[in-house]
Amino acid sequence: MELTAILTLPRLHEIAAPLYIMFLLGEFLLVRRGVLKGHFLREDTQASLIIGTGSIVSNMLLVLLGGSLVWTAYENRISTIGFEWWAFLLCFVLDDLRFYVSHRLAHRSRWFWAAHVVHHSSEYYNFSTALRQSWTGAITGLVLLAAPIAYLGFHPALIGFCASLNLFYQFFLHTESVGRLHPWIEAVFNTPSHHRVHHANNPRYLDANYAGTLIIWDKMFESFVPELDHDKPVFGLVENIKTYNPFVAALGEYWGIARDVAGPKRSLFDRLRCVFAPPGWCHDGSRKDSHMIKENYLQTYPAETGTPGLPASG
Repeated sequence: MELTAILTLPRLHEIAAPLYIMFLLGEFLLVRRGVLKGHFLREDTQASLIIGTGSIVSNMLLVLLGGSLVWTAYENRISTIGFEWWAFLLCFVLDDLRFYVSHRLAHRSRWFWAAHVVHHSSEYYNFSTALRQSWTGAITGLVLLAAPIAYLGFHPALIGFCASLNLFYQFFLHTESVGRLHPWIEAVFNTPSHHRVHHANNPRYLDANYAGTLIIWDKMFESFVPELDHDKPVFGLVENIKTYNPFVAALGEYWGIARDVAGPKRSLFDRLRCVFAPPGWCHDGSRKDSHMIKENYLQTYPAETGTPGLPASG
């Protein structure tokens, strides 16, 4: 693959909007006719479309800020890796690992979660849910995770293309219409079944299946939980926002952070934890993080102790 070809490659997840709309409309019509399994709500889908439009605009800022940082790393690279087929495959795998790390951080620190929560804010799981992307990703700093790949010698344009291809693939994971696939596919790749787990608010499914394209990262780093027939995924947040206002969905968590930081009778350390601790952490214990939710669940259902996604002791 030539450099000139890479430099002119489009950001697939952005220019694919007509394709996304086509698949979304097709899924909606087939679900409505009972051909496919799934659920839609007009207000929810409208909110998703508005949020998706806003994310395209905000991503321009992410490209400008993040691109300059990645270019700086590339200009100081330790080697120069070309554009052969093997370089593309290796770059894709490395960027997929980058996505896994970034995604896991987005669920384990409230600062990153504030940008990502919008993606989990729908109580429905269909192709429109995939469009709920962050408006504030440019300010989180997670784009810095791409810099080491550039520092190794991969061209920023190639990294950007691989990242776009990853997001393009993930669009098709957001559906209830596809069941489990062949075991070999389920073993290696992220699938609709695996990603349904990630979007569920069931206690066992919290903080699981962060993968972009390859589910192997979750299995390697012990964050994999299979979809269980006896525990059907329930979609949405632990505490749903109960609104279809796209601005609340995209920006509401920042108001929550500001409110908690400004609250009375809190140490400086507690105020910092309000920003950077895991989602759900609270200085007075009035809210629960995912670990506490799992432990409380086991107090009610002790027989589930040690089953997938739940600790060995409650």
